[in-house]
Amino acid sequence: MTHPSLIRNFAIIAHIDHGKSTLADRLIQRCGGLSEREMKEQVLDSMEIERERGITIKAQTVRLEYTARDGKTYILNLIDTPGHVDFAYEVSRSLAACEGSLLVVDASQGVEAQTLANVYQAIENNHEIIPVLNKIDLPAAEPERVRQQIEDVIGLDASEAIEASAKSGIGIDDILEAIVTRLPAPKGEAEPPLKALLVDSWYDSYLGVIILVRIVEGTLEKGMRIRMMAQKAIYDVERVGIFTPKKVEKDTLGPGEVGFFTASIKQVADCHVGDTITDERRQTAAPLAGFKPSLPVVFCSLFPVDAGEFDTLKESLGKLHLNDASFHYEMESSAALGLGFRCGFLGLLHLEIVQERLEREFDLDLITTAPSVVYRLHMQDGSTRELHNPADMPEVTKIKAMEEPWIKATILTPDEYLGSILTLCTSRRGVQKELTYAGNRALVVYRLPLNEVVFDFYDRLKSGSRGYASFDWELDGYEESDLVKVSILVNAEPVDALALITHRSQADTRGRALCKRLKDLIPRQMFKVAIQAAIGGKVIARETVSAMRKDVTAKCYGGDITRKRKLLEKQKKGKKKMRSIGNVEIPQSAFIAALKLGDD
Repeated sequence: MTHPSLIRNFAIIAHIDHGKSTLADRLIQRCGGLSEREMKEQVLDSMEIERERGITIKAQTVRLEYTARDGKTYILNLIDTPGHVDFAYEVSRSLAACEGSLLVVDASQGVEAQTLANVYQAIENNHEIIPVLNKIDLPAAEPERVRQQIEDVIGLDASEAIEASAKSGIGIDDILEAIVTRLPAPKGEAEPPLKALLVDSWYDSYLGVIILVRIVEGTLEKGMRIRMMAQKAIYDVERVGIFTPKKVEKDTLGPGEVGFFTASIKQVADCHVGDTITDERRQTAAPLAGFKPSLPVVFCSLFPVDAGEFDTLKESLGKLHLNDASFHYEMESSAALGLGFRCGFLGLLHLEIVQERLEREFDLDLITTAPSVVYRLHMQDGSTRELHNPADMPEVTKIKAMEEPWIKATILTPDEYLGSILTLCTSRRGVQKELTYAGNRALVVYRLPLNEVVFDFYDRLKSGSRGYASFDWELDGYEESDLVKVSILVNAEPVDALALITHRSQADTRGRALCKRLKDLIPRQMFKVAIQAAIGGKVIARETVSAMRKDVTAKCYGGDITRKRKLLEKQKKGKKKMRSIGNVEIPQSAFIAALKLGDD
């Protein structure tokens, strides 16, 4: 067992695309974690979708051995974290398992919004932080300006920031030396009872649930009886090991070490992230603090295109939930779309990733309804309830007040795009909280209603600033608001999948835009189809899809007008009858296009 003084646990934090995963590759290569043959780009991004999009979704751990310049061999536990705001809870878990962080900043782009958010999380966890200026070999790199920026914006001393290029391998040895000399060793003794933090868990089809732990005190051994303190569950440990990134089995894990164990646990749902694991026979006195559970903020419904695939969808969601316990799902049925599931996600990117994984890994065709957030209803009878789905909204007379979630958004942008960003935030009912400058970049803090951000705020922000603005947000409580439910009626039948809740001031424009959009998307029928948007019983917008008509008078050459009129009347009656019994099939493409309302 390695002595804690020779162990260093650290995370790599940075904004999206500043080079975390590439730096992790270089460190693994330099410490000989993998042979040249096994090495590939972004070795820790193991999911196909992560490699394709070039983003990290799940935090990954690796244990490396490094012989420092002082001749001692150190054990380095590296945790590569995601950069995207939707996966911020992955970052907070990773940071709780470490004592220090490498803060990677792109030397050409400088400090971004997500850099700030992650640094503050690291500081909250009392981390020692080593700034690393990456991509130093780019022609646009300005290390001195970025050093100054780190000091001005974050308030960290950047005089000893390491200049590096993860791609070409510059400065990798300096980073390793800094980890060994500047980061603190974990504290913890081997004698006290076992106390370990459950960092993550995922499902393996051969071994069952694999649990990633950080040992705080005591030792974890093969064959030991353990107890999960929050779950009050008892298991026998079967395997203990580490990742080098390959799984390597060991007999014990000591204080300060990060590794995995399996204990024939059947479901990931039984393992609560942040739980404390202890020895069943010798229990530790107090559990660790753990983390806040991840709360879903965006909800939408998933339905199979083919109703026969419902069971497959149910199974697939179950399997996916084993690997990603942060999304929630429950069954629901819809008049228009049949049986499906109402799912909760951490953000729009998370929703997109889960949807794409379902389509790819399980070969499903899905219809996704418009994303919505969780509203809080105060009823006339004094009770409160949460509303996840606009279709479930009770009658307006029973509701005393409605509250919607607000967020605090931090936006960093170059000065020249500030105008368009302020306009965007104001149009989304935003309230400006502060505006400060760091060099030629503006840091704006806004309070915004979450349902205005869920649709297409991020895309608009990026296009309004040519991709230079960066954005990070956190929930900031609920506030009462004048909200209404806009229902869409096609041929006088309500389509629950298209219902949406919006602020009264925007109901008309949203309703009109949706009707207009649907008019182009719904195929013509043999009869006229009315598309209406309504608030309660009041129609606020209407479009009509004209009927396909056969020219029934074509065979009448000249002659009496009454013959023609008779034929047209007959046709009219037929259309009327058809309209009362006909139903309008709304194609899948219409749903998807209608949900992308904000593009106009």
